[in-house]
Amino acid sequence: MTIPPPFTPLAELDGRLRDAGFAVLDAAALGALCGLAPAAFARWSPGWEALPRDEYLRDGGRYRFRRHGSFVVEGGAVRAVARRAHWQPVEYNALHGGFERWFEPLDPELVADPAWSALLVGLARVASRMRGERAWFVEAHPFRIDTANGIGRPTPEGAHRDGVDLVAVVLVARHAIKGGETRVFDAHGTQGVRFTLLEPWSVLLLDDERVVHESTPIQPLDPAQPGHRDTLVITLRAGGFQGPTAT
Repeated sequence: MTIPPPFTPLAELDGRLRDAGFAVLDAAALGALCGLAPAAFARWSPGWEALPRDEYLRDGGRYRFRRHGSFVVEGGAVRAVARRAHWQPVEYNALHGGFERWFEPLDPELVADPAWSALLVGLARVASRMRGERAWFVEAHPFRIDTANGIGRPTPEGAHRDGVDLVAVVLVARHAIKGGETRVFDAHGTQGVRFTLLEPWSVLLLDDERVVHESTPIQPLDPAQPGHRDTLVITLRAGGFQGPTAT
């Protein structure tokens, strides 16, 4: 059984994040948050067809494809940061933490699109309402998880936090798959919810200090027709990027 997401009206977003530590917006609400029509996001979709394979998977899998980009958002302005490694401490990612992972950069056309900056600024406003106005250190990860080898794992590290302030998980597409259920749990208790993101460009927003999250593995609906799940994960962190020495 597929459980639909508990969508939050945009006017109730801040209260939902404050009370529950997470919120789900539909595509129209995400567009309104950023001052954009949903069609502005849809034109990015072809970029997921050209993601390089993730060569760092420690479970031996070949099912993940991704790029990576870093930005600083402050005062409504977005500044792209030179290519840098993605790094997480083992406390937050026991499987892939503790070492530098150098992924290929984002498509320059995506970064140059004014809608891209509008998305980052919109998310930064949400983070500032949660934590107070400040500069936000942003990392963006387009992902494709495929089922060419029978199963794909969106979160091979399991339920986790990311070591940031705000996490946005945007569903870009689902094709010929089952599974991929989202699960969000109280980081300090036993309460949790589960649902499946189905609408392209809907988004799960997470207060990373308060909740842990994961997505269940995906499988093909038809073994003869591999499928995939495409997402865009954006994290916002105060004080600097994560690294062996914070910068």
